[in-house]
Amino acid sequence: MAKWRKAVAVDDFSTTYRFVVRRKEYCLYKLEDGIYATDNSCSHEYSPLNEGMIVDGDVYCPKHGSRFDIRTGAVKDFPATRPVQTFETKVEDGYVWVKC
Repeated sequence: MAKWRKAVAVDDFSTTYRFVVRRKEYCLYKLEDGIYATDNSCSHEYSPLNEGMIVDGDVYCPKHGSRFDIRTGAVKDFPATRPVQTFETKVEDGYVWVKC
């Protein structure tokens, strides 16, 4: 069962942040309209998305260039064909919380 986990202070990252819970990696993204979370691994082949480039609300995998919608996890460009999982986030008392 998913539960809310305290990830990081909002002011401690500017664009992306790698968050780990029990060896599972998540990536937090700070966009103009909010903070979002996805799996940190590209669905095509392991590559950490927190190292990818962010453009117009999409993250580009640094290994092969797959592109994912940060808000929905949807694949927007090959070679990936499966979406990445997204997770609910909230900001409370200056900290980002992730439901995972």
